[in-house]
Amino acid sequence: MPELPEVETVRRGLEPAFLGRRIARVQARRPDLRFPLPQGFGQRLTGRTVTAVGRRAKFLVLPLDSGEALIAHLGMSGSFRLGRAAFPAEPHDHVIFTMDDGGEAHFNDPRRFGFMDLWPVAELDRHPMLARLGPEPLDDAFDGAALAIRLKGKRTPIKAALLDQGVVAGVGNIYASEALYRAGISPKRLAHTVQGRRADRLAAAVKAVLAEAIASGGSSLRDHIRPDGELGYFQHSFDVYGRAGEACGGCGGPIRQMPQAGRSTFYCPSCQR
Repeated sequence: MPELPEVETVRRGLEPAFLGRRIARVQARRPDLRFPLPQGFGQRLTGRTVTAVGRRAKFLVLPLDSGEALIAHLGMSGSFRLGRAAFPAEPHDHVIFTMDDGGEAHFNDPRRFGFMDLWPVAELDRHPMLARLGPEPLDDAFDGAALAIRLKGKRTPIKAALLDQGVVAGVGNIYASEALYRAGISPKRLAHTVQGRRADRLAAAVKAVLAEAIASGGSSLRDHIRPDGELGYFQHSFDVYGRAGEACGGCGGPIRQMPQAGRSTFYCPSCQR
């Protein structure tokens, strides 16, 4: 599933095409994605101007001049393709937006695990998918002290805690493994013990890994494609993720893989404590 860097890359790619533009037409080529599209979806979007192209965690949020916002989630395989009006639609292009300047954005989702919704801008923090989200890791307010507060009392492994979107928003399996490696913290360590300097190191590592991944256009392992059709390339910079059995860049020992909460964790048992 796309994580924060992939969604932020998509947001940046969509911004020139959507920001300040009026939506001239919406084609919903099926009535549902992961969930049914909201009642009157096309009619509520048609004629509205996009006033911002934002992101909250792994969700795209596009406020409109109607006072509603379009919320979109890419799911496992969702992507946007940009072009001029009437460029060829592919079989899994489920929603097509035509803008007032003749540009088009096609939302393609072969597995249909993504979704779109419309919600009042003034009540975004009450949307079922956004209500319990933790702090944005790239915000200035997110630091070691803020992370330590979120981890206090948690007796789950720190890797599982980082995947909890109520602890920190947008971090998924790839970047949790990478950040823990950079911080020198074992994914097995109980979350409540990550305090003080450990929390400082981890918060800094999360910020650095996410920022570098965004600069690289995200990680294209399976389905992530940027709106311009290019792939991300941060996967070529992984320190541990997907590298089980290879030599650790720090100590030379083998990188290990283990299951945690149904996901694969990659780590160096010598460098991470």
